[in-house]
Amino acid sequence: MFVTFEGLDGSGKTTQADLLHRRLEADGREVVATREPGGTELGEQIRDLVLHGGDVTPWAEALLYAASRAQHVDEVIRPALERGAAVVCDRYVDSSVAYQGAGRGLGFDRVLELNLAAVGGLMPERTFLLLLDPGDVAGRLSRDHDRLEREGDDFRKRVDACYRELAARFPERIVVLDATRPAEELAEEVHGALRIRT
Repeated sequence: MFVTFEGLDGSGKTTQADLLHRRLEADGREVVATREPGGTELGEQIRDLVLHGGDVTPWAEALLYAASRAQHVDEVIRPALERGAAVVCDRYVDSSVAYQGAGRGLGFDRVLELNLAAVGGLMPERTFLLLLDPGDVAGRLSRDHDRLEREGDDFRKRVDACYRELAARFPERIVVLDATRPAEELAEEVHGALRIRT
């Protein structure tokens, strides 16, 4: 089982990924919980560079994320799936399509194609997309903002619109959730959707 969580910064996706990780472990499953960018030594270095470093051009940003993701899949995700573990990942390909494809204006299909090549076509069985009004994001973020969190409302609106387009294009994979609902309620819905799936 390969499950990802997506959404704007502050949507609660990290909380939901953690709750699902704990729930699956309690069910007796081996679970690999990971995040993007990151998940490997190289990925964490790239994460620090793109989120906390200096100026990065849009295509350089997209390519760095894709490089991190390629390493992550080969080193962590694919081996875990091959041995029968469940993988729960906080962000994956959809994030690049939304943030770099739409947010940075590089193009939905161009960024998707780049990332599908980077991951060898490996996509999650289920993606949970937590939707939050872009205007509500600022109030949910910590004070120590990274490069993407410092972007304004127009950027967030483009990212949000792209996430909604992804959900419309891939309804068999993406489950849309209302991020304003209580975390425990959402966790039950997530677990229920996976039970039905399996």
